[in-house]
Amino acid sequence: MPLHLFRVLNKVDQNTLPSQVLYLVSLQVAQPLDASLLNGLKLALEGEHQYFNAGLAIALSSTWLQRTGHLEFGYLEQTSSLPEQFIKGLTMASLQGRAQIVPDRFMNIETTGELVFYLDGAHSPESMEVCGKWFSLAIKEDNQQPALDFQPSSHELAQNHQVHYGRSRKNSAQILLFNCMSVRDPQLLFPRLMKTCASHGVYFKKALFVPNISVYHKVGSHALPPTESQVDLSWQFTLQRVWENLLQGDKGGEAKNADNAAEDISEDTEMIARNCENSAVFSSLPLAIKWLRDSVQKNQSVRLQVLVTGSLHLVGDVLKLVKK
Repeated sequence: MPLHLFRVLNKVDQNTLPSQVLYLVSLQVAQPLDASLLNGLKLALEGEHQYFNAGLAIALSSTWLQRTGHLEFGYLEQTSSLPEQFIKGLTMASLQGRAQIVPDRFMNIETTGELVFYLDGAHSPESMEVCGKWFSLAIKEDNQQPALDFQPSSHELAQNHQVHYGRSRKNSAQILLFNCMSVRDPQLLFPRLMKTCASHGVYFKKALFVPNISVYHKVGSHALPPTESQVDLSWQFTLQRVWENLLQGDKGGEAKNADNAAEDISEDTEMIARNCENSAVFSSLPLAIKWLRDSVQKNQSVRLQVLVTGSLHLVGDVLKLVKK
């Protein structure tokens, strides 16, 4: 049932002095989308929270269509079915940088390990929790579904029953690639992410902290970006210190007792500005990605699942580098 808000606003008239006028505003609370209304299809955007967003999108679109005279699209109560146009939009929508999975095409998983980036621009405590839940469920689904390194022909299947499955033979390790603006509080962000992932049995083997690339490319600026040795990493060192302190305060020590896939991660620390037991700071994002690629190139049995989060700027920078 619609709620009503009473709001007192100042109304200014050219011929009179400002006076207090009472306005009656109707407020409707949009309900989450019922998945059964999609006729067996799935929302294009991943994450349970997207059903709340879809419900709001339907309510807004329906209201606008009604107000503009398109009565055939009058749909406010999700009780029977959705118009075909609504279903098409909800099942084809695309939003880069939110719950987006991008395998690194630079890798040939027949001869190297596997590197997959899970990108979500979460940058608040609440969105960190949503991001952690999505990442945990996504990697579990990925790990449980074997994928062929190649698509065999019917003749090959008939001649060789030992089909080679790429994912089933690889050891998975979860890596965090993170940066956020200095106005954000990592003491609020990290615990929400850690606890949500831990509740699903997911623990990060290493957290990588990097500066954004895009911060050095401002509109109208003709200054050259600083070299890696000139980049101020004080904020990244702060993020690393908070991360290490939180892990040291983990009484259960579960993150350290996770599977042995961490042994497959590169020990090459020449590219690292500061290396700790559970984290590393890199002077640039390209160096961090090179380190990840080197790790999977050296070990064919590892699959690194990298969660990129904390900043939409960072997500955009990673997409630019990985999709080159």
